Parts: sequence; C-alpha cells; structure tokens
Amino acid sequence: MKIAIVCYPTFGGSGVLATELGMSLSEHGHEVHFIAYELPVRLNKLNEKLFFHKVNVPDYPLFNFQPYELALSTKLVEVIKLHSIELMHVHYAIPHAYAAYMAKKMLEDQGIHVPIVTTLHGTDITLVGNHPFYKTAVNFSINKSDIVTCVSASLKRDTLEKFDINNEIEVVPNFIDISKYILQQKRCIVENTESNKVPIITHVSNFRPVKNIKNVVLVFNNIQKEIPSKLLMIGEGPEKEMAEQLCKELSIENKVEFLGNSNQVEKNLCHSDLFLLPSNTESFGLAALEAMASKVAVISSDAGGLSEINIHGETGYLTKPDDIELMSKYATSILKDSSLLEKFKNKAFKMAKAFDINNIVPIYEKIYKRALNKLK
Repeated sequence: MKIAIVCYPTFGGSGVLATELGMSLSEHGHEVHFIAYELPVRLNKLNEKLFFHKVNVPDYPLFNFQPYELALSTKLVEVIKLHSIELMHVHYAIPHAYAAYMAKKMLEDQGIHVPIVTTLHGTDITLVGNHPFYKTAVNFSINKSDIVTCVSASLKRDTLEKFDINNEIEVVPNFIDISKYILQQKRCIVENTESNKVPIITHVSNFRPVKNIKNVVLVFNNIQKEIPSKLLMIGEGPEKEMAEQLCKELSIENKVEFLGNSNQVEKNLCHSDLFLLPSNTESFGLAALEAMASKVAVISSDAGGLSEINIHGETGYLTKPDDIELMSKYATSILKDSSLLEKFKNKAFKMAKAFDINNIVPIYEKIYKRALNKLK
C-alpha cells in the first residue's frame, strides 16, 4: 500500500506518533511518504520504502501570513500523482484534514480518487479547534474525512460534545515501541551502579501553559524537602524560562536539570523513579506512557485520557491538576516505600506493554483497507 502521512514535524505527541507509525508501516512492507514543512524530528531514516517531501511556502510581501494550507494541498496533489499514492493519513484536523480535503477534490477533477483517514490528537479539538475562528472548518474537515480516529475515549467524548459530527469516530490509542525501552532498561541496569543514588523525578513536555510546568517545580520542591532527590526537565517551550526562574527563587536550581528537547527520552527515563505530569488537559498522555514503558511510576492529573493509562493505585496516582499538596504527598509516600515503588514500576511496565506498536499498527492497516474499500 502507498500511504501519504501528513503531520506536524515537531516534538509534540501527534508528530511523534505519526512518525513512529510511518516507520513501522514501512517495515511492514508499505511505501510511506511523509509530507510536512520540515523533516519530522523522530524520522531518523529514509529508504526505498520511506520518503519525505517538504512543503515550501513562498514568502510573498502581499501576505501577512503565508497560506500554508494552499501549499500543503498543492504538495499533496503533486506527491499523490507522482508516486501513485493510494491513501492519505492526516494527523490533526487543522490544517491537515482541511488541506487533504482540498487535495482530494482537486484530484477527483482529474479522475483520481484517494480516501482520507483523519486522526484527532487533542488540541485540534479541545483548544485550537474549538475556537470560534476555526470551529466550522474543523467540523467540516472531520465530517468530510472517510474514516476518523482519535487517541482516547476521553477525546472522542470531547469531540462529540463540542462539534456536530455525523461521522463515526473510532478510538485507536497512541503506542510505543516496547522493544526500544526493554533494550534501554538492560543498559540502565549496567549503568546504575551507584549505591548512594538519589531518587530521580522526571517531567517531559512541550512546556506550554496547559502542561502546568509551575506545579511540576512546586511538587518537586515539596519532595526534596523530605527526600534528597533530583528533577530532570526534558523539553522546550514558552514556560521553560519561568520554571528556571522559579527554581532559583526556591533555591533548588542545583537540584534541577533542564535538558532541552531529546529524540531519545528513554535514555533519561530509564534512570528515573517517578514521572510527574500535572497537565490541565491531556488527550492521551504519550509522555506518561513512555515513562511507564521505562518502568517509571507516574503521578499525573486525571485530565482527559490520562486515567485510561495511569491506573490510580496501581501504576501510580491521579489527582486534580492543581492539587499540589496531594501530588506531593503521593510522591513522597512512593519514594519512601521501596516495595510500593517497585510494585508501581512493574505494573506501569505491564500496562505499557498493552500499547506496544505491534498491537496497534495492524488496527491502522485494517482501517486503511476499509477506507480503500469505500471507493469500490
């Protein structure tokens, strides 16, 4: 099968999932063409089954904002015709599903019929897509897709509540390649030889306001008052500078490391004991799943799809996003009880295995076949 995948090429969950999916599909024998404004950050190989096509947007003084949707739909038409693409899989409703529909109509004028599979990831529904400026276009894009999937039951409920959808929405969860984490765990066992190692708490995100970065620092501050420990902050974004300043104000800057973006978060996660994710909204929580795959206990908010992967009292604990005191209490109780910590780590890993890429990719393959059969 020849598949075009459209995604944001950044460190966000949707781009990571789309890239990992495409690479896995190529290993299953499919020909996959990524289309984006730059090379996806996780796309670390290109071969005879894996291609990248850059969307160039000319900078015309006439436009205050360059028309990316037009450039993307034009590139889609070009790639589909040149490589005989059979199906478009677009991640994010706007602008990708919208641009895909325009490409589909242009192709139909030329007698070429290519179905659209749209995957909803969260902020395209809960934040950006629900804005009055975009809501009508998002609603249209979802309803005009041949098949629509979303990454959690929570996101499906949100989509049906916020939009007037007459298309069926199928839940296909995010995934991880569990083999990558098992291999890294083996390396960590060799590396972790320090007998006096302090507990390591980790947070991974895009450091946007919705991730509640301030609360990560405040919870860690409470933890380190009771237990000598260290905080790793992985990622980049608008709240990073605020977090760095807060660490200085609390005099804990020597206990916190800001590591920036990483293509190999599993290398840091495998050394971690606890993962903090107090997000205000989280459609799925891929970062939490990556932590669980690394045998890390999770304390997260109960927002969105997080409760579907982080099982309260088994893989970690859930609280309200702003309940700093309860998060701190749970964290210290776990870190003070080595047997409880080990229990959570093992159950987290067991839960993560259910989301292995080898369990999820066949679901997408069946969806693609159904989408193609709709044209017959």
